[in-house]
Amino acid sequence: VNDSLMRFFDHCAKFVALVEENDAAMCQVDAFKEGPEMRKVLEKVASALCLPVEELNADLVQVAFLTCSYELAVKNVTSPWCSLFSEEDAKVLEYLNDLKQYWKRGYGYDINSRSSCILFQDIFQHLDKAVEESKSSKPISSPLIVQVGHAETLQPLLALMGFFKDDEPLRANNYIRQTHRKFRSGQIVPYAANLVFVLYHCDQVKTSKEEYQVQMLLNEKLMSFHHSNETISTYLDLKDYYKDILENCHFKEECELPKVNITAVDEL
Repeated sequence: VNDSLMRFFDHCAKFVALVEENDAAMCQVDAFKEGPEMRKVLEKVASALCLPVEELNADLVQVAFLTCSYELAVKNVTSPWCSLFSEEDAKVLEYLNDLKQYWKRGYGYDINSRSSCILFQDIFQHLDKAVEESKSSKPISSPLIVQVGHAETLQPLLALMGFFKDDEPLRANNYIRQTHRKFRSGQIVPYAANLVFVLYHCDQVKTSKEEYQVQMLLNEKLMSFHHSNETISTYLDLKDYYKDILENCHFKEECELPKVNITAVDEL
């Protein structure tokens, strides 16, 4: 168990102070809860339950929706709570959750993803070691490495690598424009989400650069690399593309709280 590696977010003082424990950092989430889309869902649910709408809020409605979701996912049964929601309601509540994940674990603030560089670098250190052992004809000491974390481990790492990034940030006031967004946390980090790096040693290649190649799978599906739009990359090209993160992202410095007393919004 290596919590400093797999729960890097707990050990990053800047993230904890300015995002995790800072209510102001979730202003877009709070604004959407009070916005017209959520208001419409609240009114529908209140009407179905024969309650005054003032007795409900976005958090209570979200609990009902998650109860519906969990029973469907875990037990494969349609909960009575599901009858409260239409497909359009579900899309609104999905966006509410995506907003939270975007601003807390995704692209909302740089520190969300930068705090994961300690894990990103660790992955490449293992790959480097395998390449070195292969080149010197030694047995690969760790042919398989399994590291277990949470969605909160994986989401920042994928953001650090630039995956599922939309041209426009997710905000409280652009729900309609984000209908076809890439950032959908339920698809990126579902139950049992997993990210796999596969390193290949290729014998019959034209150049030495092509000898070691990599594929990446998210939830058992091949991912296309940004630098090539291909599902396979030479290991050297991949390292070159992420050179800045591998060489210049230092966890201790990234996660230090600013010395001067400035507001979280200014710092983030």
